[in-house]
Amino acid sequence: MDNLLQSVAAFVTEHQSWAGLILGALTFAESLVLIGAFVPATALMLLAGTLIGGGVLDPFEVLLWCTIGAVLGDAVSYALGRRLGPRVLRIPAFRDHRRTIARTRLFNRRFGVASIFIGRFFGPLRAFVPIMAGILQMKSWTFQTANFLSAIVWIASLLAPGYLAARSLSGVSLELGLAISAGVALTVLGVVVAWRFAASRRSVAAARAKAASAQVESGVQVVELKPKRA
Repeated sequence: MDNLLQSVAAFVTEHQSWAGLILGALTFAESLVLIGAFVPATALMLLAGTLIGGGVLDPFEVLLWCTIGAVLGDAVSYALGRRLGPRVLRIPAFRDHRRTIARTRLFNRRFGVASIFIGRFFGPLRAFVPIMAGILQMKSWTFQTANFLSAIVWIASLLAPGYLAARSLSGVSLELGLAISAGVALTVLGVVVAWRFAASRRSVAAARAKAASAQVESGVQVVELKPKRA
């Protein structure tokens, strides 16, 4: 794996015009279910951030292609799960990942659409979250919106540490760069958690309102069925 990483890094450095497309293709592969575990795209993104900070690569080109790759990779996994449903898990390749699949199912059910955001940063489950969202029949527009927005945040957060480290030569300290990157990641996570908390409270309120309505209707029926006195 280290040799592959070094080879790709060397090729990207020497062929800058192909860097965006190559990194985008690797990001696409890393976002695919099962295949992603064998693709070192994350490490390459950290390196790409350093090359961007050093002025070697075009930041907009890298960000664009890598975002497209991440969005398409998750979209393919989601479509596979939505089309085939639970029977996709019967594929022999999934047998060694039963525990991860079970954890992902609970993760998706608990956090809903927020799992798409959180899953981007949660390595062990990242490649399984989109396909599980499809299996659980998450609405397409809901998934794709979360997919696109989370991809931008994820790619930017991967590029930021290397970029800020390289820029430290021009006055930004490495410690400050890492602190800023950590702050961005924590801010994103905080927003996602707050969003999920607000959604949970709305769900609880809706459930209570429904229960209260059911009690009222039940009381009305009891009154109507009560026999009249002669």
